[in-house]
Amino acid sequence: MTPQGTSGSAPHDLDALADRIKAWGVELGFADVRITDVDLSHAEPGFQAWLDAGYHGEMAYMAAHGTKRTRPAELVPGTVRAISARMNYLPASVGNDWRSKEESHSADTAVISVYARGRDYHKVLRSRLQQLAERVQKEIGEFGYRVFTDSAPVMEVALAEKAGLGWRGKHTLLLNREAGSMFFLGEILVDIPLPVDQPISSHCGQCSSCIDVCPTQAIIAPYKLDARRCISYLTIELHGSIPLELRPLIGNRVYGCDDCQLFCPWNKFAQRASVDDFEVRNGLDSASMVSLFAWTEQQFQRLLEGSPIRRIGHERWLRNIAVGLGNAASSMRGDEGIVAALKNRLEHPSEMVREHVLWALGQHGI
Repeated sequence: MTPQGTSGSAPHDLDALADRIKAWGVELGFADVRITDVDLSHAEPGFQAWLDAGYHGEMAYMAAHGTKRTRPAELVPGTVRAISARMNYLPASVGNDWRSKEESHSADTAVISVYARGRDYHKVLRSRLQQLAERVQKEIGEFGYRVFTDSAPVMEVALAEKAGLGWRGKHTLLLNREAGSMFFLGEILVDIPLPVDQPISSHCGQCSSCIDVCPTQAIIAPYKLDARRCISYLTIELHGSIPLELRPLIGNRVYGCDDCQLFCPWNKFAQRASVDDFEVRNGLDSASMVSLFAWTEQQFQRLLEGSPIRRIGHERWLRNIAVGLGNAASSMRGDEGIVAALKNRLEHPSEMVREHVLWALGQHGI
């Protein structure tokens, strides 16, 4: 990585470039863009302790890259700065009462994390970050960079926090006073010594709403998450059977979980997306579990093309929904439509699906 377009640049030239980068980012749909150095030595001990405790579960990729995750210059040699950006994802079409609606889904409704109801954010952010990098290149000439969006060993929250995009909440997500936490993060690692922005202070105070409301008590202490208990991990990252003791706690959350965000006071300030990519597709904000459980693998692949949900595959999709249908027994025990849907999957070729279907039927007393 050798910056060819910035050699000899005066400090005021870099100041002006940083300002333009931020303005271009907003033009591309980002809510905010900040810049930081890449010294994450302060985060390294805590991250290693988290790994040593096994809190990452089956997410082997979290431990697979040695120190590169906390040392961006090892991941991309020559890196001296990170351009960190956030993009709001709350659909523009939701009303001001969106949080109360999310908290009141009926027992037979499939609850899917808000971020996953539209287009895959990886594609959206990566494309726009690439456009931003190319805009910089057009301005200054060739320079070294790499674009990332939850796609490599990069500590995105740590970089964003250091850049001043927000502070790390007790649920471990980034929080912003003007936008809550309903946004995605992405970054461009660059070899340009741009001026850096300053971090901001934390504003969680004594609040523990996210800890108190977590259905599985996965937030075992402020700023410490045991991913093995997190519903997002259980429904997305876990490849095998969901532990029996955790199934009843999942409720009807079939892909991810937003509870720690829904009950966070700062999300009353959550901002709507400025792009339409995150608008709801296939009615995934209100679909019944029975209807989604009936999807064939071909329908799953076709209807969820371009969706982040597609990555879990049809087998885990059915596993998750079977658990939700079983938990619907808390208020809809023995419902004919639910029981019939479950029985239709009793001969599914996947042993894992059959296991979860049998469990679900057991919840209905069958």
